[in-house]
Amino acid sequence: MGAPATMKVTLHVWRQKDRDDPGRMVAYPNVLVSPDMSFLEMLDVLNERLIEKGEDPIAFDSDCREGICGACSLTVNGIPHGPRKGTTVCQLHLRSFRDGDEIFVEPWRARAFPVLRDLVVDRSSFDRIIESGGFVSVRTGGCPDANSIPIGKSEADAAMDAAACIGCGACVAACPNAAAMLFVGAKISHLRHLPQGRAEQDRRALAMVEQMDREGFGNCTNYYECEAICPKEIPVRVIAEMNRDYLKASLTAQERRTESGGP
Repeated sequence: MGAPATMKVTLHVWRQKDRDDPGRMVAYPNVLVSPDMSFLEMLDVLNERLIEKGEDPIAFDSDCREGICGACSLTVNGIPHGPRKGTTVCQLHLRSFRDGDEIFVEPWRARAFPVLRDLVVDRSSFDRIIESGGFVSVRTGGCPDANSIPIGKSEADAAMDAAACIGCGACVAACPNAAAMLFVGAKISHLRHLPQGRAEQDRRALAMVEQMDREGFGNCTNYYECEAICPKEIPVRVIAEMNRDYLKASLTAQERRTESGGP
């Protein structure tokens, strides 16, 4: 038998007016949907019905709806981005659920990601981490022709694997410590494996890790939820690389201070 043409689900959605509102779960029973709808399309349909009834629509973030932008930061049945591995919420379809299911939808839960309204969280902490050092500021010249800079395949592959990070924050939402180390590690690893990024490798590691700590994220305790939940399947290898870079940079900075007579 094929999938049903339509199905009904009951949505339990987190509603919160603003940062100061305590918020609560609100049930929306018997929402008629198609199994071929994406999860965000289902929320669009529900919002149209709420607007028709004169009620406030559910606020949530979205942009590309192609699994690229990372904006669709929702926890579905307790799992960031939902039950399908390597998938963002916008790529999650209702065929992953069954007729009559109850689905619980919440925003990311982390001190560094305060809820602004309903399912929308403030992820500007990630922006500030990138601003602290997640870039190349040295002169690298114009855009080179393909293969004009010799880079070993293993290095190129490691850089590309890390560059796949979309900065969605699912790693933070899944971690029991609300750690952002997979995100920060991916941004550091991406540049450390390219010759353009190595000139600032030490400064970048120090600046980004210290900014991460200032933002209030927790520390990694090797539960690996971040890797398991990441929609781009970033490996925890990048955390080890970040830790090595940060330790090396910290020791080098301390040696320089000692040599200059500082504390």
